[in-house]
Amino acid sequence: MNLAVKEFNTMSSDFHLQSILVIDDDLELTEMLSTYLSGMGYKVQVRNDGEDGLSEAVSGRHYDLILLDVMMPKMDGFDVLKKLRASHSTPVLMLTARGDDYDRILGLEMGADDYLPKPFNHRELVARIKAIVRRHNLSSTGGAVEQDLFVNGIFLSPSSQLAKVDDVELTLTTTEFLILRLLMLNAAQRVTKEEISLKILGKPLQAFDRSIDMHVSNLRKKIGAVVVDEKIKTIRGVGYMLIVGNH
Repeated sequence: MNLAVKEFNTMSSDFHLQSILVIDDDLELTEMLSTYLSGMGYKVQVRNDGEDGLSEAVSGRHYDLILLDVMMPKMDGFDVLKKLRASHSTPVLMLTARGDDYDRILGLEMGADDYLPKPFNHRELVARIKAIVRRHNLSSTGGAVEQDLFVNGIFLSPSSQLAKVDDVELTLTTTEFLILRLLMLNAAQRVTKEEISLKILGKPLQAFDRSIDMHVSNLRKKIGAVVVDEKIKTIRGVGYMLIVGNH
């Protein structure tokens, strides 16, 4: 592919050092990303095909975020994500072709934390990176005084990043974990999609953006694999509500 970052200029950073793995076959783009992100204080590793990228992602080295392209030789981004999610919950930001809703939806269904259409503005890329790493850190650390939650058979421990339904542990992505936490903190109350997008994804809800719907759908499927009764109710045109008791 020959897709470049728009407005690729340097800018100062207030980030703490983070490790990022870039998996993309566009050599020009990955060179620019590596130079730009390294200049902002990130530790960046680059792999230019899916097989090498997956091997690096599961090598045991710690990465705070993976930037994952869809169309690549040897193994495409969907296969990389599927194999990665079998054993790792590393946050993933997928890089998709602009306007390709199928790629975006499929990526989210398979456990991507967010997506960014190419070509993209470097400021938006950094904003997405910050939001994903921030919510992953929140999910991992929970908070010194945050209590465990138990609502309608669902147990969630922010401090240990543990979620269970009827004592069966759920394997959740960071985004799914934080959406469940938000719904549990507001049990029996409606939580709007706008609120979820701002608080969890770190961005305003855009028209026709199905990210929230896909994350909630994945969360429902994982809960539904354990219990048959509905736990999350859709408030049509508004958002979602965690059900308390049998309603």
